Amino acid sequence: MSSFSTGPMPGTAGAARMHEVTEENVHLIDRVIDFSRRRLLASEIPLDKPMSEKELSRLVNEQISEDGMGADRALSVFEHILSPACISTDHPQYLAFIPSAPTKAAQAFDMAVSATALYGGSWMEGSGVVHAENETLRWLAGEFGLPESAGGVFVQGGTTGNLSALVAARDDAKRKRSAAGKSRPEEWIVVCSEEAHSSIASAAAVMDVTVVTVPTGDDGVLHGDHVRPALEEHGDAVFAVVATAGSTNFGLVDDLRSVADLKREYDFWFHVDGAYGLAAILSPLARARFDGVAEADSVIVDPHKWLYTPFDSCALLYRDPETGRRAHTQHAAYLDTLNEAPEWNPSDYAIQLTRRARGLPLWFSLSTYGAGAYRAAISHALTVAHEVADEIRSRPELRLVRDPQLSVVVFERIGWEAADYASWSEKLLDAQTAFVTPSSHHGVTNLRFAVLNPRTTLAQLTVLLDTLR
Repeated sequence: MSSFSTGPMPGTAGAARMHEVTEENVHLIDRVIDFSRRRLLASEIPLDKPMSEKELSRLVNEQISEDGMGADRALSVFEHILSPACISTDHPQYLAFIPSAPTKAAQAFDMAVSATALYGGSWMEGSGVVHAENETLRWLAGEFGLPESAGGVFVQGGTTGNLSALVAARDDAKRKRSAAGKSRPEEWIVVCSEEAHSSIASAAAVMDVTVVTVPTGDDGVLHGDHVRPALEEHGDAVFAVVATAGSTNFGLVDDLRSVADLKREYDFWFHVDGAYGLAAILSPLARARFDGVAEADSVIVDPHKWLYTPFDSCALLYRDPETGRRAHTQHAAYLDTLNEAPEWNPSDYAIQLTRRARGLPLWFSLSTYGAGAYRAAISHALTVAHEVADEIRSRPELRLVRDPQLSVVVFERIGWEAADYASWSEKLLDAQTAFVTPSSHHGVTNLRFAVLNPRTTLAQLTVLLDTLR
C-alpha cells in the first residue's frame, strides 16, 4: 500500500506550470531577456551602492508567497531595488578589492549556458562542454608553460581551487610515503609567505594541517632563500610550498624560479596561487615576471578576475592530472558507471561533484575575440597602473608605498589617519564617482587602485587623485 496520502494535493492541476511553454512563461522570458539586453548594452554602467538591512526590509518584505507575485512585479523589485543595492563590479571606477569586468561575449554566453541546462560534471552527460572547457584549460596550460599532458577543471573560485590543489598535494605525499614504507608525520605542513592569500590558511584549517609562514624580503616577494630554512627544519613533513603570482594587496609576484629550483633538492608539491595576477602572463609587458611557473605541480587563475568572465570561475590545473583524479574521485554505487569509463570527468579533479560548466563563458569569449584581444586588454591595465603610479610620485601630498609590479597601485595621503581615508571613500561612493576602499599594510592605512577594467583610464584616476589635495 502506498504511504502517500490519497487526498488532493495543492497545486497538482498546475504541476508543470513552471516548465511548460505558456503565455505566462513566454512573457516572463521576454521581460528577463529585455532587461538583460538593456544592462548588457548600457553605455553608462551605474556604480550603485549598498543599502541597510532595515531599508531593504522596508522596501522588499515578504515577496515570496504561496501564490507568487508574477514575473512583472518580481523583476521590478530586482531591477529597481535589489540590483541598485549592489555595487557594479564591472564599473570602470570600481577600483577596490579585485574588480570584475566580463566581456560582452562572456556575459551573453553565460545566459546561454543557463538556457541550455548543461551539466558539466561528467563526460557522459556533457561531453561537448567538457571538450570545450578542456580546450580552454589546455590553452591556459600552454601559456603557463605546463606540459601538454596538464589538465584540470574549472571550479567556483580561488579558495576552492587552492583547497583542491592542496588536498591533491597531501594525497600525493601520503601515497609516496606509503610506497616507501614510511609512516605519516606527526603533522603535515604547508609553507607559504606571510603575504599569501587568506584562502591558504583557510584551506589548511579545513584540512587540519599546519601553515608555516616565512617572511618575504624587503621587496615583499617570497624568494627561495626564505623557503629553504623551513624545508630544512621540517623535512618531508612539508607536503606543499605555495607561491603567489600576484598578491591581492600589492599585486606582487613571488620569485617563482628560485622556489621552483628548490625542487631539485627537496621533495615537495609546488603550488602557484595566481588567482588574480597570473593572467598577466598573457601580456608581453609582464610575462618575464612569471619565470618558474612552468615548474609548478598545480596552479590556479580566476577567469572572473583578469580573464574577463562573469562570476564565478577558477581554472585549476595539475601538471599531472592523475594526481588530482586520485585525490578527488568520489566512489558510490550510482557513480560506478562514470568511474569505470575512460573519459574525462571534471568532477574527479576537485572537491565537488555537481558542477556548472563555468568554463564555457571564457571559452566562448576567447573563441569570439581571440587571445590577442585579451593580451591587449591586460596590457592596457598594466600600462594605466604604471602611469598612475608615475602621477602619484609627482604629487607632494601623496606617497607611493611600493612600485607596482602588475596592476595594483598602493599609496598614502600624507598626514591622513584612518578616519580621513574612510570619509573620503564614503564621499566618493555617495557621489557615485568611484568605489575605492581603504586598505592597510603593517598597521598603516593606505589606498589602493586595482586596475583591471580596460575601460579604466588614466584621466579617470587623475580626477580621483585631485580630490586628495
